[in-house]
Amino acid sequence: MAKAQLTMDELLATEGDGVKQIAQGEVIGGTILSIRKHEILIDLGAHGVGLVPRREVGFSRNLNIGDEVTASIVDPELENGYVLLSLRKAAKDRGWDELAAKMENGEIIDVSPYDANRGGLLVEYDGVRGFLPVSQLSAEHYPRVGSSDKEEILQRLNVLIGQTLKVRILDCDRKANKLIFSEKEAIKDGLAERFEKLAVGDVVTGVVTGVVDYGAFVNVDGIEGLVHISEISWERVNNPADYVKVGQTIKAKIIAIDKDRLSLSIKQLTEDPWLSEVEQFSVDQAVEGTVTRITPFGAFVQISPAVEALVHVSELGEGDGADPEKVFTLNERKDFVVLDIEKDNRKISLGLPKKAKK
Repeated sequence: MAKAQLTMDELLATEGDGVKQIAQGEVIGGTILSIRKHEILIDLGAHGVGLVPRREVGFSRNLNIGDEVTASIVDPELENGYVLLSLRKAAKDRGWDELAAKMENGEIIDVSPYDANRGGLLVEYDGVRGFLPVSQLSAEHYPRVGSSDKEEILQRLNVLIGQTLKVRILDCDRKANKLIFSEKEAIKDGLAERFEKLAVGDVVTGVVTGVVDYGAFVNVDGIEGLVHISEISWERVNNPADYVKVGQTIKAKIIAIDKDRLSLSIKQLTEDPWLSEVEQFSVDQAVEGTVTRITPFGAFVQISPAVEALVHVSELGEGDGADPEKVFTLNERKDFVVLDIEKDNRKISLGLPKKAKK
């Protein structure tokens, strides 16, 4: 008569008192036997073979055959005789304690994001899943784009998936299952030292990290700088993207140092052409110019490549109720008279020729 097939418990019982039976929730050690697409098999010695589904491996694990690992028992005996295991759960249980200690010590750690959304990067460390918000990225990695361009933000964040980032732990709350990382905090100490070496007037080299309506953001050795639209060029700039591109290396002058950002100027590295061009004009001189802007208080007129002057509404000959839009047409060329020149304020006032006034 054939011997009846024994269960896993019965098999273990035959091994004697030296083998302790395993139970759900316990932690067990073993050696990786094989790594397949959807599962990993682990040699558990006297306890047989353990099976780890891919979803229970974890994103931060780089495993090889022969590696010794620790796993948590999910089911001590499946129908096929395997022990169902989870590497993630075992790592997670240990991970919370280690993470709390690292946060307490202010330790800088390396992480590698496994996914991204518009709010930031998804990270797994020591089996615990956490989050690196966009606001906690360094100047080098912060996606400086228009606030409404959410797709471009996501594209920039996707580039960081799989990269190694140095971070500190901002929040570690096991009960709330909350783990928040910060790249900004990890580089804070180094940035303070770099700020001390910089001074207003210094010329620095940086890489453009973002171009927005009001200027361009520049990464200067890990420090964020902003070139305001008014500091890009001596000529009028309507669109900063016409002058600088993301990824471009530029030189700029430091014009102010704020708490955590530099104010930069590209135009101040060259001589102001206004100062030389204004010398050709004098009071009462007749000039020709192009209307570039029309406002309720007057019209701006380009009278040379670098010099823009103002025709105030009071010079239109119609009193306070004059409407510049009825007198001027955008981009039209007209004759004017120079009324006043203030070199210190970079200001020229124009009027209409007497025959043009009503």
